[in-house]
Amino acid sequence: MTDDASIEWLGVYYKTILSPEESGGTMSIVDSISPIGSGPPRHIHHNEDETFVILTGACRVWLEGEEIELVAGQSAFIPRGKEHTFKVIGDEPSRHLVILTPGGFEGFFAEMAAGQFAIPDDMPAIIEAAERHNLTFTGPPLD
Repeated sequence: MTDDASIEWLGVYYKTILSPEESGGTMSIVDSISPIGSGPPRHIHHNEDETFVILTGACRVWLEGEEIELVAGQSAFIPRGKEHTFKVIGDEPSRHLVILTPGGFEGFFAEMAAGQFAIPDDMPAIIEAAERHNLTFTGPPLD
């Protein structure tokens, strides 16, 4: 998946395979490859429902205090407004689809990749971009 259409930020590769423009704004789908141990800080999407579909590897998903482990072929639905995060576990990277309804949040990944912002050094810029994409960070990544 790491081809000319994919972008990289903090070792994670993202490729939008269905854009909001292609779906009339109703959704977007991002194909992502995340390294072992990676995962975002806890956060809330205020505008989008998010569905994870695990294609390879495994992830521990935290949703408002509850944790589940997902492996290839499994999925999780995260309603907008719910605090969540995930961490790639096991012995291989995780390739997963991130389905966002409505579409638009994938622009955050593009912005982060373009600026190659670092955590925690560039958090003010990351938070500013997150706010433009209706995202609020609420806590640390999973241990």
